[in-house]
Amino acid sequence: MTGFKITTSDNQEIKFEFYIDAAPVTSKAFIDILPFTRTFHHARVSGQEIWIDNVPQLDIIQENASVYTEPGEVVFGPTKPIRTKTANCFGIYYGEGKGLDACNIFARVVESDKQKLIDLGNSIWKNGSQDLTISEIDITND
Repeated sequence: MTGFKITTSDNQEIKFEFYIDAAPVTSKAFIDILPFTRTFHHARVSGQEIWIDNVPQLDIIQENASVYTEPGEVVFGPTKPIRTKTANCFGIYYGEGKGLDACNIFARVVESDKQKLIDLGNSIWKNGSQDLTISEIDITND
């Protein structure tokens, strides 16, 4: 099974697994833009979320979309329908949250890395934005 990982500036890794069955289009398109490094910020309105709006662009449909997420879930704003306020935004919820508009929920942190994600989210909230690298992994071999 494929997924992705976040690598922090101090080389900590946090692994995520794709929702291949629920969001196959988004998962495949996301793999195709990896790897990338961006400066992640803490959300102001949507809750316990780190996010970016300058991700490499994906031309994807809306699938498995909602404003409601579970802690640890990963979202990407589809470009279709055009009315989507979150188009091409990429967010990772480390706790409770609710999006501004429906985003595709396409991955979740692996259970063993949940606390690392919470710690990263709290660090960005308290200490400010942080550069993170996102790259593909094969979870079955890790």
